[in-house]
Amino acid sequence: MDRIAAKQRIEALAADIREHDHRYYALDKPSISDAAYDKLFRELSALEAEFPELRPADSPTLRVGTGMRTAFQKIKHQQLMLSLDSLMSETEAREFDARIKKGLGLDDGLFAGEVVYQAEPKFDGLSIELVYEDGVFVRGSTRGDGAQGEDVTANLRTIRAIPLRLRSEGPEAGLRGTLAVRGEALMPLPEFEALNRRLIEAGEEPFASARNSAAGTVRQLDPSITASRKLDFYAYDLLHADHASFATQHELIAALRAWGFHVEKDVRRCTGIDEVVAFHASVAAKRDALAYEVDGVVAKVDDRGNHARLGLRSRSPRYAFAFKFPPREEFTQVLDIVVQVGRTGKLTPVAQLRPVDVSGVTVARATLHNQDEVDRKDVRIGDTVRIRRAGDVIPEVVEVLKDKRPRGAEPFVMPKKCPVCGAPVEKEGAAHVCTNGLACRAQLEGHVIHFTARSAMDIVGLGEKTVVQLLDKELVKDLADLYHLTPIDLVSLEGFAEKSIENLLAAIEASKKPRLDRFLFALGIEHVGATVAQLLADHYGALDGLLTATEEDLQEIRGIGPEVADSVHRFFASKRNQKVLARLAKAGVKPQVEVKRSGPGPLEGELIVFTGGLETMPRPDAARKAEQAGARVATGISKKVTLLVAGPGAGSKLEDAARLGITVIDEREFRKRIGEAP
Repeated sequence: MDRIAAKQRIEALAADIREHDHRYYALDKPSISDAAYDKLFRELSALEAEFPELRPADSPTLRVGTGMRTAFQKIKHQQLMLSLDSLMSETEAREFDARIKKGLGLDDGLFAGEVVYQAEPKFDGLSIELVYEDGVFVRGSTRGDGAQGEDVTANLRTIRAIPLRLRSEGPEAGLRGTLAVRGEALMPLPEFEALNRRLIEAGEEPFASARNSAAGTVRQLDPSITASRKLDFYAYDLLHADHASFATQHELIAALRAWGFHVEKDVRRCTGIDEVVAFHASVAAKRDALAYEVDGVVAKVDDRGNHARLGLRSRSPRYAFAFKFPPREEFTQVLDIVVQVGRTGKLTPVAQLRPVDVSGVTVARATLHNQDEVDRKDVRIGDTVRIRRAGDVIPEVVEVLKDKRPRGAEPFVMPKKCPVCGAPVEKEGAAHVCTNGLACRAQLEGHVIHFTARSAMDIVGLGEKTVVQLLDKELVKDLADLYHLTPIDLVSLEGFAEKSIENLLAAIEASKKPRLDRFLFALGIEHVGATVAQLLADHYGALDGLLTATEEDLQEIRGIGPEVADSVHRFFASKRNQKVLARLAKAGVKPQVEVKRSGPGPLEGELIVFTGGLETMPRPDAARKAEQAGARVATGISKKVTLLVAGPGAGSKLEDAARLGITVIDEREFRKRIGEAP
């Protein structure tokens, strides 16, 4: 076969296979047998092997998955991937509905009325973002911390339910430019059961749940393993679109289906909360008969224009909620009640249980929340209790079987002194709090571990075990002490030799220029998660403004309420915190301000790919600088890419760029183009 004929046949086969994938996964109406499908696939694979230069960027053969990866790079999401408020009762759902009505002015006078919701089953899988450029899949990532996740593009390509090229049956305008879709990667229960059987037969540890198996499969370093497991994907939201907008959630779901995504069929428009409650009951009734795990129902205000009116909380939208199902429950015995001290000083009573299996997970501990909760349930050591995994995740005690209580069981009372440092304990609302602040070892330990975590300052090598050793030897008494550690300090730690000491000190040095939002999150301010930290960083732009901000100033920021404002103000008004911040600054820790350009950037309109090593900055920083300069960043080479930044060790991407005539520059030229001195 000559080259022209091969090109035509490859294009025809790819189009046929994409059509059959769509009919099988999106429509549930296969039109050919598996054997016939396999024959088409083998023919396409053979032709692409003979003519590799003709393989299209969205070829179905890319789903096979080849080659090992060494790590997952971080990708910034097109928009924050928020979580939802989880409601466990009908009363809570009705209260949420009342708040929405109040926010929309539907709760009084002539404007009184019902909210129209889009309700759908809540998948119990792994939340994923898919990004398309001009209708072609270019990258995908896990939710991560909501602002950025792990690049799992190679693995997601192997999931046949994810279209590599969007269909033009939906809104044509939406296929132009960048489109970011949110959905859930799932492992169907039959495949989950078959996978666990294979693992057991091979003498390996089976997965505890279908959700764990989906998460583990998506994050395999070898994409061929992902390809061997039959994951599914359901799309349900739009995070970003250059050229598409929808008036309602109902229209959005229809567009996703038309573009070729697998979309849940059991979706209902509900007029009022009564219909949402009825839908919740109907899904719960058939929960055990479904082919995939669901743990509740999601209800979103159908009118997307009202989403902006209702706004966001620090971690969740005000226009949607998750109405969870009652979790699976079991009975066991309380062997002991111990008190834990968290990084904010709150004391939490924890029931030590006789281990019991709950929905495939061995549970040996359950939170008792606080003294009021212990008193309300009257939990005592020795009691037989009914436990559940609240939200199917965190175990909690639901009920005490008092007729089985052993004679002489005494009521539990929270200690008057901190069990860790011995300082006085005070009651603040429902909580008991250690008054010793960061002088309490438990609070300091939690504080430092949080500060050094990947989602915060990302100090590689400073894990929990190392932090414990540093505190045991009194080498670290506050956050600033981390930046005064020396090789002599570290050589005394277990597991540290010359190379590991060198690596840790280098990681500490590299953390001195964090993004402002990551630094604020790392400080561990109560109620300040990644979303609130981003709001504060965007508003103030630098740390100085926050140091003198009043509660009134903070509450002017959209998304910041009185509780958060009070917490932030108290943190920066603290003399001790001011001293630590000053020591951090003196040690060279300088949060970086992201300058927002008022006009077009020097890389406006460019689509950039980075390959090989970068010598003067981490890859995520380079990508962020490119975006600040007006460019878009992709992970793979395609005809749309306009610029390749190649460093030492550049591989096949460099060859692909040369073949496609893409401009290639080095790191020095890249820095010059974005206005930095090399």
